[in-house]
Amino acid sequence: MEPHLATGMWQKAIREGRVEVRAVDLRAFALDRHATTDDYPFGGGPGMIMKPEPLGRAVAALKGDGPAKVLLMSPKGRPFHQAMARRLAKEEHLIFLCGRYEGVDERVREALVDEEISLGDFILTGGELAALAMADAIIRLIPGVLGAPEGPWDESFSRGLLEAPQYTRPREWEGRAVPEVLLSGDHGAIARWRKEMSLLETMRRRPDLLAKADLVEEDYKVLAKLRLEEERR
Repeated sequence: MEPHLATGMWQKAIREGRVEVRAVDLRAFALDRHATTDDYPFGGGPGMIMKPEPLGRAVAALKGDGPAKVLLMSPKGRPFHQAMARRLAKEEHLIFLCGRYEGVDERVREALVDEEISLGDFILTGGELAALAMADAIIRLIPGVLGAPEGPWDESFSRGLLEAPQYTRPREWEGRAVPEVLLSGDHGAIARWRKEMSLLETMRRRPDLLAKADLVEEDYKVLAKLRLEEERR
């Protein structure tokens, strides 16, 4: 965790005071001299369960006297997506609870958790990596964290679509040239090309996103044209 905070966007955001990040050792909130944070499950079964007392004490200490939204990293949670990142970026204080072993005592979820969130349909050793990934997606949306103010809002998933292809120098590489429209200086034509390519990339790679994307009538016309062209190939 600490090395990650000292690099790139995180370091800049923390240094400029745009975000405060604190990693908490749950053992510091344990009740016994062995700093126990997990125990065997009632009713038997494999693995260990994270105890409610350390989690409850940790959340209370982190909240202090102010409000906070408590997020539990859990495979049972709602899948994380860009719209959720945008919503959470507006929150004043987020607390990520990172489960381990076979999960947390159910009473923690009932008493302390505002939202359960999943990074995807796979299992990690603990919720720390998921929390880091989500925090990264959230922090970069905080105003001033990234250089260009429009940057985070003009990317893949910002409208529910994948981003158009991007190119840089050289103009030609191994027989592959940059599309001429990007060299034309015609900003209107470039904008239209990027919008069309965004729709095409999504149609080809993630057609499932189109049903939920923020599309207008003109987008549906472009999609119809693109589908016809694909069928002719």
